[in-house]
Amino acid sequence: MSDPFADRPLPRATLLGAGALVAFTLVAVAAARLGGTEATAVPSVPSLESRDLRFLDQADGAVAVYDLKDGSAVALLPAGSNNFIRGALRGLARERKRQDIGMAPPFRLTRWADGRYTLEDTATRRTIDLRAFGSTNVQAFADLLQAGKGMP
Repeated sequence: MSDPFADRPLPRATLLGAGALVAFTLVAVAAARLGGTEATAVPSVPSLESRDLRFLDQADGAVAVYDLKDGSAVALLPAGSNNFIRGALRGLARERKRQDIGMAPPFRLTRWADGRYTLEDTATRRTIDLRAFGSTNVQAFADLLQAGKGMP
């Protein structure tokens, strides 16, 4: 079988352009690394409130949520509900299992001054910025932050 492009090589300008793009990328990355630019720069804003939570699976498929500070029950998530919360926790639990960490360390739910909510696994230090999943899903966690505090 013959090569249909054998008599049509790539234009020289295209090859030079691709080479220049690769060279520019390498120089830009080297300049950023040597110049001290961080790959992820998150602005430093104060946290307004946070809560260390423990999530415990129940025999009926529900998930009980407890505040580690005083051991009080925060919420009971019935089986088949709160799918976003369950999904976020599954992802964090998968990392704990991979690192052979149990479920004893808490998860830290934090509300920041810039309006962000984050969920941090205190054992692995993995953090999820919850606003990336939309306001409805953020609200599910915001409700956990306020649950049992006598606030709306």
